Amino acid sequence: MKKEEIVKEFKNIYGEGAVRMFHSPGRINLIGEHIDYNGGYVFPCALEFGTYGMARLREDNYINLASTNFPLKIKVKLEDITFSKEDDWANYPKGVIKVMKDRGYKVGGMDILISGNIPNGAGLSSSASLEVLIGVIVNNLFNNGEIAMLDIVKLSQFAENNFVGVNCGIMDQFAVGMGRKNQAMLLNCNTLEYKYSKMELGKYSIVIMNTNKRRNLNDSKYNVRRGECEEALEIINKVLKKDSREIKALCELTTKEYEDLKGYIENPIVEMRARHAVYENERVLRAFTCLKEGMLLDFGKLLTESHKSLKELYEVTGKELDQLVDEALKVKGCIGARMTGAGFGGCAIALIEEEIEEKFINAVKDNYQNVIGYEPSFYTSKVGEGALEIF
Repeated sequence: MKKEEIVKEFKNIYGEGAVRMFHSPGRINLIGEHIDYNGGYVFPCALEFGTYGMARLREDNYINLASTNFPLKIKVKLEDITFSKEDDWANYPKGVIKVMKDRGYKVGGMDILISGNIPNGAGLSSSASLEVLIGVIVNNLFNNGEIAMLDIVKLSQFAENNFVGVNCGIMDQFAVGMGRKNQAMLLNCNTLEYKYSKMELGKYSIVIMNTNKRRNLNDSKYNVRRGECEEALEIINKVLKKDSREIKALCELTTKEYEDLKGYIENPIVEMRARHAVYENERVLRAFTCLKEGMLLDFGKLLTESHKSLKELYEVTGKELDQLVDEALKVKGCIGARMTGAGFGGCAIALIEEEIEEKFINAVKDNYQNVIGYEPSFYTSKVGEGALEIF
């Protein structure tokens, strides 16, 4: 929906009066999957498309939530916010509002309308986009914009972990909140240290490819994978403690250190998960250097290596994502492709020569449909700003 249409819809639902509008982007992760919760480096960027939020203060303590994307409307008293499965998407904003209130930030009654153009369930962080959006709304409406964005990022993650019940890492909220136009960020998920790299792709561009198989983290094996990595970490620390050493996360290990320790992990499945985390972390660091130095062919190879690891070691791709990546790599002028996001459906990205975009999309679409039975979708987006107030 266009901004004017969102304003009109807001007034249809809540009546006339002054409103304020906010925007929070979606994100893609260029490389570094399933290692944010393993203390690794990730390399995300914010997208231009995302989630709009219109908000107006109320004189009472009621929160009204509506969306142009879903028919469900929620009205809840500020003091009575609890998780309810029936409230579906509204649990994300409810969780952020409750966490902010519980932590002593000023929060009051609001009428809120959400309108997103992130494909739902695609793995482009529609949930994190919504969470950070709500944090920015509360910050600007009630707290004079004085809450640091990093704090909004952290409490948004806390809300998803502890209110919604999804053990996501920090990357999604961080990319959404801290994104910069035309820049990607290298983020150390262990320390939250970060730095930016300009997205200078020369004759190449990134195409986002949606399997159109909806992904739901609560229904996926996301939490299982996290548990397997925690098991590996526990085993490794038992070994390291003999030398008076301990690590907080798998990605503190170099690949050489891991090779010396992997023999202690007797369960082959758990060892595969840990190996992916450690080696993926090294790929991210190499990818950051490649992008900064304009080594785009090497950057593309790292994307493809990442997908192979996610398929064979972490087992989070599935036939749809694998088919999409395979078809992309068959097209001359595609120099790298991989799933992005948590997997189990959702999206992949491909680094392609700009001049072949139409040919690329048509070839991948037709071949994917012939095998899977339905079409994928394709998006292009420039790298956008993090969450902010528009007016």
